[in-house]
Amino acid sequence: MPLTSEEKDAFKRDGVVIRRGLIASELVHRATSLIDTWYRDLKPSDIPAYNQRTFAPELESHPDILALYRDTEAAELTTDLLGDTLPVASAQIQIRVPESEFPGMQPEKAMHVDGVSCPHLDPRELRTFSLLVGVVLSNVSSAQDGALHYQPGGHRTMTDWFRTQWSLGMTEQVPPEIDQQQGVPLLGSPGDVLLMHHLIPHSVGRNLTPFPRVMAYFRLSHPDHPRRRLEALRDPWLDYPPLTAIPQPILEME
Repeated sequence: MPLTSEEKDAFKRDGVVIRRGLIASELVHRATSLIDTWYRDLKPSDIPAYNQRTFAPELESHPDILALYRDTEAAELTTDLLGDTLPVASAQIQIRVPESEFPGMQPEKAMHVDGVSCPHLDPRELRTFSLLVGVVLSNVSSAQDGALHYQPGGHRTMTDWFRTQWSLGMTEQVPPEIDQQQGVPLLGSPGDVLLMHHLIPHSVGRNLTPFPRVMAYFRLSHPDHPRRRLEALRDPWLDYPPLTAIPQPILEME
């Protein structure tokens, strides 16, 4: 089912749309079985490197992982937002390990926008994209479950900051007013799908449950994005031609 006009309006306003139960349980089970088997051999010494890239790197291009995007309506929904996209060849598997099992190995991740001023990269290097598609692969019932925290409408603040105050090479990832916000936790069940604008600032909390929190992320790019990364930071709808005809939602005065 394509995105409704209400969902498109919400995406323009909030930068986020969530589709509940979009991925069939069979596809979820095949993916989680692979990840569960891999997790049994996880070593604490490997966690810092996985945090910066992906957990289970051997599985990032596995057909059963890619099927969460390629063989589902998630791929169709991205065309409602971006039109054409570059091919998706890999996924990022993100696991928030239980604090009780791996104490201190995954502190809270600060507010950031992916691919901008990454602490482990040269700050002059941009690894941006257009749209984040996140597939929930484990129950996340509270903010204490290692949930991703996002700031609805934060794409507008970030765009203004990138346009007027930020310059390539700065080490700050977000402006102070964004950094001080806690954000909204992404709660959900296996099979739920998050569609989130690249410019939405987000953080990740610690996992205080006994079980790993697992997400599969797919980073989608408009075909022209690689040659206009800086411009896309300053114009939130540059990569979203299907949405440019939709008027900007009127925001209520605070």
